[in-house]
Amino acid sequence: MATGLSYKIFFISESAATIHFGNVVNEELNKKVVAIFNHITASRPAGIIEAIPAYSSVTVYYDVVRIQKMIPHRQKIYQWILEQLHTLMKNDFTVISDEKNIVRIPVCYEGEFAIDLEWMAAQKNILPDEMIRIHHSKQYRVYMLGFLPGFTYMGEVDEKIAIPRKPQPQAIPAGSVGIAGRQTGVYPLNSPGGWQIIGRTPLRIFDINKNDPCLVKAGDYVEFYPITANEFKNY
Repeated sequence: MATGLSYKIFFISESAATIHFGNVVNEELNKKVVAIFNHITASRPAGIIEAIPAYSSVTVYYDVVRIQKMIPHRQKIYQWILEQLHTLMKNDFTVISDEKNIVRIPVCYEGEFAIDLEWMAAQKNILPDEMIRIHHSKQYRVYMLGFLPGFTYMGEVDEKIAIPRKPQPQAIPAGSVGIAGRQTGVYPLNSPGGWQIIGRTPLRIFDINKNDPCLVKAGDYVEFYPITANEFKNY
């Protein structure tokens, strides 16, 4: 196939199928996933409602009623969808450009905004300031959005600050920046959550009143930069 990727297609409902490339976290693979998502979104093949990218898969949702009217009477819908997806995967999704869309996000790593920082630093046997420095010292790829509208799954954090999730979820304020394993992400809304909170941003990560409600999207890169508590409150 033109993509050079092995894949499987399986159905998750009567109107949704997933193109799956394996359970891996890999930036180059994710670039191809996002390229497939962008192609589907731009070309919008007949019968497709939307596509959703993940770390190493793309899920495609179909309008079953519309498809039923389009296909021969004796052909089953799932067979038609499989044919369409296999045809789609014959396209060349090689990512040529290394151009990045970078989103800079201010983070306050102080006091009430960094509720787990002291504990995290103690667990990793490093100073809190060093943990902060490591966290904001690199760009993070946004692999996917999920869990909440606009919740960013980004990676990968340095192994020095990677840390397990909380054993039990707790109330997390909107804007909180967390770490879970080698992932980092921002809570767009007040929500129960299990990520360890290293700071908080004053930015609205998700705003339903905007034409594009999500501040970042899959395939973007995020740079965190530190601000003071006073800057946060006056942002």
